[in-house]
Amino acid sequence: MLVDFKFDGKYVVVVGGGSEGYKKTLSFVEAGAKILVVSKTFSSGIKKLHKMKKLKLLKAEVNDGEAFVNSLTPKPDLLVAVTNDPELNAQLIKHAKSAGCIVYAIDNPSISDFKLPALAKVGEVRIAISTAGKSPTMARVLRQRIEKMVTREDLLQIKLQNYLRKNLKQRILDQKVRRKVLYQMLKNDEVKKLMKEGKFDEAKEMAMKILKNSLIKDTSEKYSAAAVNHRLQEA
Repeated sequence: MLVDFKFDGKYVVVVGGGSEGYKKTLSFVEAGAKILVVSKTFSSGIKKLHKMKKLKLLKAEVNDGEAFVNSLTPKPDLLVAVTNDPELNAQLIKHAKSAGCIVYAIDNPSISDFKLPALAKVGEVRIAISTAGKSPTMARVLRQRIEKMVTREDLLQIKLQNYLRKNLKQRILDQKVRRKVLYQMLKNDEVKKLMKEGKFDEAKEMAMKILKNSLIKDTSEKYSAAAVNHRLQEA
C-alpha cells in the first residue's frame, strides 16, 4: 500500500550527508518539510539546497545513536538514517522510535516505518513505483520509462482540468454533473487538438463553451437551464 504522507511544516532530521542522503532529502524538500541534515561532510547537492535556504546543516560526527537522539531538542517528527554504517543506522532508528519519531533507514526496510518508492516526476505529475523492496534497480528503470510516457499534452490537460474543476465547484453543487462534464472534456477532439498544438488559452475558451452547452443539457433538476447559463456567464 502506497501512502502519501503530508510533511509540510514537519521537522525532519536526516543523518548522513552523502549522495543517498541528498536523494532522500529532496523528497522532503519538495514536501515543504523543515529539514536538518547532520553529517561530518556534505555532498554538493546538499550544500546547494542549503545555499537555497531549503534546509539547515549541522556539521557533526555521529557515533552513538542513543546519545544523538537524546540530544535532539525538539525531537523530530521524522528521523532518516542514511549513513554508510548499518549498525549506526539501526541504533538511530531504535532510539528515535523510542522517542516517538517516525523513522526511515535506507539500508533496512524492515525496521523503517515506511518505504520511499521510486518517484517519477514530470511537471506537477508524481507517480510512485514500488517493487516492495525486491528490486530498487527495476524501480528506477520503470520510473525512467514512465517519465517518458507523460506528454506535454497530458500536463496541459491537468492544468485545464484544474481550471475547469475550480470553476465548476463554485457554481455546480452536484458532484456527478461535475464529474461527467470533466470526463467529456478529456475526450473532446477539438480540445485535444488545441492541446497538442500547445494552444492552452484557445483550448480553455473552447472548453468553457462546451461546458456551458453540456451543463444546460445535462444538469440536474436542482438547476434550471437559465440558472446554469447565468452562472457560467459570471465566470
